Amino acid sequence: MARAGGGNLPWVEKYRPQALSELVSHRDILSTVQRFISEDRLPHLLLYGPPGTGKTSTILACAKQLYREREFGSMVLELNASDDRGIDIVRGPILSFASTRTIFKKGFKLVILDEADAMTQDAQNALRRVIEKFTENTRFCLICNYLSKIIPALQSRCTRFRFGPLTPELMVPRLQHVIQEEGVDVTEDGMKALVTLSSGDMRRALNILQSTTMAFGKVTEENVYTCTGHPLKSDIANILDWMLNQDFSTAYRKIMELKTLKGLALQDILTEIHLFVHRGRGSRGQLLGDPGRDNRPPPAPADARCLLLSAVDFPPSVRIQLLIKMADIEYRLAAGTSEKIQLSSLIAAFQVTRDLIVAEA
Repeated sequence: MARAGGGNLPWVEKYRPQALSELVSHRDILSTVQRFISEDRLPHLLLYGPPGTGKTSTILACAKQLYREREFGSMVLELNASDDRGIDIVRGPILSFASTRTIFKKGFKLVILDEADAMTQDAQNALRRVIEKFTENTRFCLICNYLSKIIPALQSRCTRFRFGPLTPELMVPRLQHVIQEEGVDVTEDGMKALVTLSSGDMRRALNILQSTTMAFGKVTEENVYTCTGHPLKSDIANILDWMLNQDFSTAYRKIMELKTLKGLALQDILTEIHLFVHRGRGSRGQLLGDPGRDNRPPPAPADARCLLLSAVDFPPSVRIQLLIKMADIEYRLAAGTSEKIQLSSLIAAFQVTRDLIVAEA
């Protein structure tokens, strides 16, 4: 449901669920929370999981169900990572909010600490005692991405719920609702690209949808990939073709030209190639030198290696070595090393793999 008067709002906020019934995923968690509210037995909550999976929306929908709009300001305290939440804030505003009762409203107050994994160790330790002391008057809801960054003492005081990434079956109907409300022109492959690139993150899917719509007017696969700066499948196919079927200098030159032309990051290229290495024989044949790809004939190699590699799967021993090399390159990229040198290393790894396959044949 779209928020009233939300014409200039980002779609993420405009279409944020306002009630528990509007949330599209984690029905088991929502039914449990609904039972807690209806029986007036809401415990302290700890909601954790990757971003864009409905953690904040769930607790805000709970708060709207518990309190009327005019009570919201006096009964709910919401703090996130943009607020100062050191030990002084826990001992000051949070403590004073939790310790005071309201005159005109029975029941408990609600303290929502979003991105609680960004809180310092000292602040979490101070919060432990506040939670214990004012349970009768206040309920705390901690929201975080990484459960391991919350101290065990806080974890044991809360009922934990994990929000996993959303499945495509849940994301597509919600995206179609937004598309219908906004009158966006989306192709079938554009929808698939949205779901693939968002990786179960509803917020990311809506942001990509809105930015692609504003940039291109029509949401197609190519427009979505271009808008996010992600390499197209055809680009990855070409890169693999060059690495396995061309000599080192030619492959390096062509990949650098493509990277510069389309502004591609080596990290994204490496991620896509890694998925390719894990695929079976069929897709590998289609990517490299298959007549079905782009209606092009298979390449005419100077030797037998090109046709061999387009038809033969990587042997297990060769694949293991290639994955180890790719993992090393990914680690070095994360450490901030030169992309040009790491690209050379990636091409070298694939050319060594090619030569090993030729030798084994």
